[in-house]
Formats: sequence, structure tokens, C-alpha cells
Amino acid sequence: MIDLVVSSQAGSIGGLAALATGVAYFAYFEGGASGQTFGKRALGIRVVDMTSGGPIGFERALIRYFARILSALPCCLGYLWMLWDRERRTWHDSFAHDVVVPVSSYPVRRWPN
Repeated sequence: MIDLVVSSQAGSIGGLAALATGVAYFAYFEGGASGQTFGKRALGIRVVDMTSGGPIGFERALIRYFARILSALPCCLGYLWMLWDRERRTWHDSFAHDVVVPVSSYPVRRWPN
């Protein structure tokens, strides 16, 4: 969303800056050890690896970021998919092989690299 606002106000340079900011923000925070953006932290949820329960890493956070575009394209069906999915995952969760969980069930901790 911020991409649209900035690009409409500042042209293509603003759009590129907004894209770079979004990529950096989500890759850093969702790919980091906590798996939480500021919004996820406020809601008490985090992104973890589907199999290990650990961080997803920066590469998979990038996949997750760009897969959000696919989730939004067909009338946000990819976001609503969690309503029908047995594991309650969205399309971008499936592409990145992750899951969003409550912090109370999967506390934030340091994982070995």
C-alpha cells in the first residue's frame, strides 16, 4: 500500500524507493530471529518455518514479500485462503513454507546459524 501512495506522489523514483523500503523492512524483520514486524509484535504473532519452528531467513522473507502480490491479485483470494486451508495458511505462507503463529505458543528465541 505504501508503494501506491509514494509512487502516486513522487513518480517512478518514489515507487522504487517505496519498493526498496518495503523489501528491506519485511526481509529484515520477518526474516530475522524474532520473525516479527512491528505490527506482528503488537498482535502477538510471528512468522516461523513450517517444519522447524525457527526463523525463515532473509531469502524466504523476500519470497514471502513478493508472493503477497500474488495473494492480492485475484480479489485478495490468497489472503482469504486461510479460511479454507487446513493449516490456516495464506498463499504467501505456502510459497515461503512458513506459518504465522502466536508468540505464546512459539516464543521468540535465538536460533543457531
